[in-house]
Amino acid sequence: MRGSLLFNNNRRTAQRFRQLAISAVGSSKIKLLLCFCIAFTVFLLLSRGSTLTEWTDSGPLDRSSSPGKGYAILMNTWKRYDLLKQSIAHYAKCPGLDSIHLVWSEPDPPSDSLQIFLQRIIRKNSRNGRQVELKFDINTEDSLNNRFKEIKDLKADAVFSIDDDIIFPCHSVKFAFDVWRSAPDQMVGFVPRKKEGKDYYSYCGWWSVWWTGTYNMVLSKASFFHKKYLRLYTNEMPTSIKEFVTENRNCEDIAMSFLVANVTDAPPIWVKGKIYEIGSTGISTLGGHSEKRTQCLNRFAAEFGRMPLVPTSMKAVDSRRMWFW
Repeated sequence: MRGSLLFNNNRRTAQRFRQLAISAVGSSKIKLLLCFCIAFTVFLLLSRGSTLTEWTDSGPLDRSSSPGKGYAILMNTWKRYDLLKQSIAHYAKCPGLDSIHLVWSEPDPPSDSLQIFLQRIIRKNSRNGRQVELKFDINTEDSLNNRFKEIKDLKADAVFSIDDDIIFPCHSVKFAFDVWRSAPDQMVGFVPRKKEGKDYYSYCGWWSVWWTGTYNMVLSKASFFHKKYLRLYTNEMPTSIKEFVTENRNCEDIAMSFLVANVTDAPPIWVKGKIYEIGSTGISTLGGHSEKRTQCLNRFAAEFGRMPLVPTSMKAVDSRRMWFW
């Protein structure tokens, strides 16, 4: 009996020891997990801070909104007046905006009622006493080249080229503008695309950019560039390329990408931002779009005598607004 009691006591002691050991191991795992979480959080905070220094502090730039220091919106529009009103109402609120130039290529001039309505929207939505100028750039010919015609009296150096059916938050536009000011000779935009191939070039859309992590164009439907490229496009772009753009109603953005890359020998800069497409139709929705743009790449490369587009994997991200980037 005494031996049986001793055996039972020993067994209970062993069970308690195992329970204590399991509890200790579990507690150690929890502590280890907590330590890892804390270390990871500190790492994220430090990383966010370093990126802020790189992209949001651009040195001794004068960030005043005096003429020439802000930016001008160059908006392409075509018979979508509801979308146009919505876009103007939004962008009029954005800081740093000096003027809005509407590329008008319709057969009839803008109506008085439309002009009065847009002027009223701008006055209503302009902030901090700013006077945003609105101008209609009237064209007699319906051509996609019109969006890059030289504007003689443009005060701002920075041009934000945008379509009337695309909206970006004002903070995204401001961040892209700050990035452009750090590299004013390059194109800075929200919509990256790429070409592939060496002897024969193929146009690739977003999924190829996402898969490979590289690009060599940003589309002009949402990009910043220096106003000097309007003059160069108007006066120095090969006539054959502009005629091709007019006849095919496509590829003016690729032509501009060629022009800038040919001047700079540098890649564009892709800025990550949330895009809101408020329209439902466009050239890119038509059949054979990629094939036409592949044709443009090869034709333009032949006209330029080389392929000027430079690949890159750089992406500018405003880390103040994102945890994972």
